[in-house]
Amino acid sequence: MRVLITGGAGFVGSHIADVLTERGHEVRLLDLLIDTAHGGDRPPAWVQGYDTVLGDVRSDEVLDSVLSDVDVVCHQAAVVGHGLDPSDAPRYTGHNDHGTAVLLAAMYRAGVQRLVLASSMVVYGEGRYSCPEHGVTPPAPRPPDAIAAGRFEPPCPRCGADLESLLVPEDAPLDPRSVYAASKVAQEHLASAWARQTGGDVWALRYHNVYGPRMPRDTPYAGVASLFRSRLERGEEPVVLEDGGQRRDFVHVRDVALANALAVERPTAGLTPVNVCSGEPHTVGELAAELSRAMAGPQPRISGGARPGDVRHVVADPARARELLGFDAAVSFADGVTAFATDPLRSSAGLG
Repeated sequence: MRVLITGGAGFVGSHIADVLTERGHEVRLLDLLIDTAHGGDRPPAWVQGYDTVLGDVRSDEVLDSVLSDVDVVCHQAAVVGHGLDPSDAPRYTGHNDHGTAVLLAAMYRAGVQRLVLASSMVVYGEGRYSCPEHGVTPPAPRPPDAIAAGRFEPPCPRCGADLESLLVPEDAPLDPRSVYAASKVAQEHLASAWARQTGGDVWALRYHNVYGPRMPRDTPYAGVASLFRSRLERGEEPVVLEDGGQRRDFVHVRDVALANALAVERPTAGLTPVNVCSGEPHTVGELAAELSRAMAGPQPRISGGARPGDVRHVVADPARARELLGFDAAVSFADGVTAFATDPLRSSAGLG
């Protein structure tokens, strides 16, 4: 098939291009090379040889020129990460939501009926929890005074007891806690409406904590693995918020690329959300310690505290990806983090 990858020169998009090509597909890349993800105005070396168009996904003219002979769109173009503060809102909504709306309109004009959308586990907010007395229940907000006192587990809203973290299925309620998270929910809603109106189909791949080669470094828009490695390269200890016990699913970028390729190859009906995860949960503290060991660096420093909008535990249920896509992650946490200690990263140009 002929696949357009928006954000194709980026961290995840470039790996998707590699995996799709390995599986016999033809790819075209579209990328704006925004400064929070790229350190220059030329495509990185790892996408040389691909049909790469430098342009903005928010441009009708650009999209009409690249969609004419495409079977599937793999939409990765976005501003990502926790960001700085609410002043990021216009940037996130402009690139992520307006960009998606413009893309969907152009796909309709071009008659392209299939979309693979990069979504995120941030759409869930907190993960799924169970109370010993009340069963599965959404957690109450974590009071600032509790966090300041070192009590990080979210309480049951009915009895105040600490909750047990469970695997999050795709039918969990959506509860975005940041501007970035809200923009990813909006992308899913826009894509769902487009599918209903056009008869098209959408896989919404909810990536969990992606890491691996080609990540951007030294920017608040990068993932926590990149931030830890950047500090270790400077001889500084990784700084871990709260008590380091926050549970996450760290999934290697090559596995994420494989999930995208499987979605490209399999039609669905309407919009189908799928967790893309390793199925091997670890704590943020474990990530920092493992990376410090692999880089022979100083031990992590536990700082306490939490950023506004931070959640305690988000651990994915991998069952639907296995059932519908035949996807199982191949890269183990130990192997992936050890390799990440020396993986090539990209420099970002700044905050824009």
